[in-house]
Amino acid sequence: MSKTTQRISKLFAAMALVSAASYSLAAEPIKIALAGPVTGPVAQYGDMQSMGALMAIEQINKAGGVNGSMLEAVTYDDACDPKQAVAVANKIVNDGIRFVVGHLCSGSSQPAADIYDEEGIMMVTAASTTPELTQKGYTLIFRTIGLDSMQGPTASDYVINQLKPKRAAILHDKQQYGEGIATAVKKALDDAKIPVPLFEGVTAGDKDFSALIAKLKKENVDFVYFGGYHPEMGMLLRQSAENKFSARFMGPEGVGNSDISAIAGDASEGMLVTLPKAFDEDPKNAHLVAAFKAKKQDPRGAFVFPAYAAVQVMADAMTISKSQDPEKVAEALRNNSFDTPTGVLEFDDKGDLKNFSFVVYEWHADGSKTALTE
Repeated sequence: MSKTTQRISKLFAAMALVSAASYSLAAEPIKIALAGPVTGPVAQYGDMQSMGALMAIEQINKAGGVNGSMLEAVTYDDACDPKQAVAVANKIVNDGIRFVVGHLCSGSSQPAADIYDEEGIMMVTAASTTPELTQKGYTLIFRTIGLDSMQGPTASDYVINQLKPKRAAILHDKQQYGEGIATAVKKALDDAKIPVPLFEGVTAGDKDFSALIAKLKKENVDFVYFGGYHPEMGMLLRQSAENKFSARFMGPEGVGNSDISAIAGDASEGMLVTLPKAFDEDPKNAHLVAAFKAKKQDPRGAFVFPAYAAVQVMADAMTISKSQDPEKVAEALRNNSFDTPTGVLEFDDKGDLKNFSFVVYEWHADGSKTALTE
């Protein structure tokens, strides 16, 4: 072999190495942590989040990924427990992941957000509604769902103007999310001069509410609002029916899923609940509904489409900014609008959506629901 031929061979070999290295770099996946309850009493909500996020990742990857890279989900279980959420957040930091969909429960999102914002990690929650989450001056924390300060008025307006109860009880589970929204509803009823003789907390995980129901009966309550999640609400409904206590019950999106029908049975019929719009009923989402059903998944869960949107807005912002730097992606999120299955989303400086609507639904024992407001 001549020296010229050897030089050409070495040149092509070097070019092949550069090409292989470039391909390897381009193919490096963008990891997105899915942080929420895989286990525990509200794991069904974690299933909703995972379902929506994984579908978005699948659809985006089918379309070519983001800036030449595929998205890859990594699941972490915080069990909706604040202490476990801190451990999960630190694990995500140590694993070098810079984008998070989650956390789900407000009580978990708050301590995790402190860590993510300090460590330069972007978090987009599809479920945490407590206003306090975005009031601390974070720059990397966003959400694709509305706030309790939107959900509370939707609930209280319906109660005040449509139900017009004579005596109301406001209950909560003593947690950040449940107590926060219950307090907001109580204030609205107080302002409307509707008597609230009982404002009381229960312990999450309790299963015997007979003493509480006796109090409700004694106070001649005809309306009960419960701030919290479906396990306790389901038991309240069931035991109220067993103790022949008849009042109209209402709760936030934390009570609105099929498990409440499994817990309460016929007693869940007529429960009122505030939820995001039924995005699965929007004709523009028919192709996604079909894709979910092809996997034998139920797309009706409150957090399915907001979780899809959480992944999509991150991916779109990466594309716009041509970057995987969370700070640059955050800047793109704040300065653009995003057409998603939950509508056109725009974020304010705090990371909250500029527009989001909650709807009052009447729940049915078979797990279906009927919209009572638009």
